Amino acid sequence: MKRILSTAALLALILAVPAFSQSAADIYKSKCAGCHGADGKGNTPVAKNLGVRDFSSPEVKKETDAELITITQKGKNKMPGYAGKLTDEQIKAQIAYIRALK
Repeated sequence: MKRILSTAALLALILAVPAFSQSAADIYKSKCAGCHGADGKGNTPVAKNLGVRDFSSPEVKKETDAELITITQKGKNKMPGYAGKLTDEQIKAQIAYIRALK
């Protein structure tokens, strides 16, 4: 019985991950990539004009998830805030997504 429950839980997790990833990728593409670039490096004309930071930079990497969540919710400098436009769960998913960008 334990083996069946463990297998069912593992299967549910495996099936949930692609849905999460796709949703986060879609949100990133529609809300973030225009300025931050598809790879998060900020190598777009808009990013260079606005001074957008590279997500893989040491400065961004050292920021905590909580700090990045606050920036995403409230905005910073020329970046608009997304509180009320994205749910807290969607914002957390975006932070996980940008952390995974290579």
